Amino acid sequence: MRTLKTDDGIPLHWRQWSKPGLDPARGTVLIVHGLGEHIGRYEHVAAKLNNWGWHVLGYDQRGHGASGGARGDLPHGQRFAQDLALVIDEVRADPLLGQGPLVLLGHSMGGLVAASFVAGGLLSSSGGALPSWFRPVDALVLSSPALDVGMSAFQKGLLSLTLPLLPHLAVGNGLKPAWISRSQAVVQAYQRDPLVHNRITPTLARMIADGGPQVLEHAHEWVVPTLLLWAGADRCVVPAGSAAFAQAAPKAVVQTHCFEPLFHEIFNEPEQEQVFDRLQAWLAAR
Repeated sequence: MRTLKTDDGIPLHWRQWSKPGLDPARGTVLIVHGLGEHIGRYEHVAAKLNNWGWHVLGYDQRGHGASGGARGDLPHGQRFAQDLALVIDEVRADPLLGQGPLVLLGHSMGGLVAASFVAGGLLSSSGGALPSWFRPVDALVLSSPALDVGMSAFQKGLLSLTLPLLPHLAVGNGLKPAWISRSQAVVQAYQRDPLVHNRITPTLARMIADGGPQVLEHAHEWVVPTLLLWAGADRCVVPAGSAAFAQAAPKAVVQTHCFEPLFHEIFNEPEQEQVFDRLQAWLAAR
């Protein structure tokens, strides 16, 4: 595991998976994990991608896993994007990983982070300036992205009250481990994992609450080739968020599929091979 240090002194731990003899590779897939988890939970996803000819890397986002930072917190809403830009710069500068296309693969909150990052490149088309953290990527994969978290009017009001007073107060995120997968083995491993946590602060909650609508606002302008896969029986995020993006985005740019009976972690469901088949076929076409 390697460590990158951010400009505010937070160590980000990241892992690289490469199959021996994988040179030249098809490219590199950069995985962005979800809320409360860590990149080590994507070992089996990386193994699949390696077998298909891709280098893979991923990092623990700040406040998660082995990386630094208060659990479930961030200093401001742009910080995850700034951290992702740092990792992308490291990839681009690497003589091995920097060859070929770079694909972002984001799950849940990581899907929101990745989609928001790509959406940052669309701001200039609407008269705005590109964010300083924006970096172009070649393709995007979204797995059950947190484009709609189903926040009620009461929850939004409570968030508006607590954010100015206690912006970094960590509380339980309200998500139940049983919601992630119909596989009891996956749920039990998640519950036993010492690097998994259930904390979230108002600052992070605001980033998530605001980020989904902002991505959906730009869906009709989407230009980066994207594969959107989501779970129809999701209780961690609202499936309608993904459905709305699928409806608004250009069909020539964004391919989509809803796995109706699956729970949130589609790569950890009993039908995961169906998901991997979709992903492999789409990547092969790139």
